[in-house]
Parts: sequence; structure tokens; C-alpha cells
Amino acid sequence: MPFVKIWLHVVFSTKDREKYLTDNVRNKVINHILENAKLKGIFIDTIGGYKEHLHCLISLGTEQNVAKIINLIKGESSYWMNKNKITQKKFEWVDEYFAASVSESQINTIRNYIKKQEDHHRKKNYSEEYEEFMTKYGFKYLS
Repeated sequence: MPFVKIWLHVVFSTKDREKYLTDNVRNKVINHILENAKLKGIFIDTIGGYKEHLHCLISLGTEQNVAKIINLIKGESSYWMNKNKITQKKFEWVDEYFAASVSESQINTIRNYIKKQEDHHRKKNYSEEYEEFMTKYGFKYLS
């Protein structure tokens, strides 16, 4: 039996950065994502976010890849939100996402960062956070 521990910090936002994820909506979608992930064998250690985005700390399994699990999480949750009319307008996640590896020594730092998203976004908006991720992880914009 293989033993694998590959940690990812994943961030994705609502389409057009619409602020659909009010406290109530965000709690519903987070609970649903956690339930669905468990059914699909996706290990989400921590999940949290703010009005237009979510962060997840995920441990990849031996048969999983980044694109597959993120598409499962985003696709199924947007389908569920629309089917159950969780938002007044049609809900969509943006196609892009961030995914960066996390070393074992940084797990608690990332957990705390995700858990404190509301406090964090009192000081910095998502656009600023987005630019910070682009720079910190050396992501390049496609032209």
C-alpha cells in the first residue's frame, strides 16, 4: 500500500468575483463541499473564505490529481447551489484557480490563514490577495 502526503493550498473565486458568498451562503456551500468531498474520497483538511472566494487545504490521494479534484469540487458545488437555488442568480465559479504545494512545516500556518479569512479581508481585498499569490508563487499571466 502506498503512503502519500501531498498538501495543496487551493484558492478559487466566484465568476466575475461576484460577492455571492455571504456568511449564510458560504457556510452552506462549505458544508456541502465537505460532505461531497468525503463521498468522493477527497481529503479537505481546512476550508474557508470570504464573499467571493474559497481557500482549501487538501491532501491528494494516490489516484488523484489537482485538476480532477478541483473540477469535482467546483463543478458539483455550483450544480448543487443552482439546483437548490442557494443564490438568487445563477451561480458559477471562475475557470481559473490557484494551487500551490505546502510543506509539512507550514500546514498549521496555512490552516490558520484559511480559518482567519474574514479578519484577513478586513485589511486586504481579494484583488490584493490575488496579486500577492501571483507574486509569491511566481505565477505568470497568460497573454
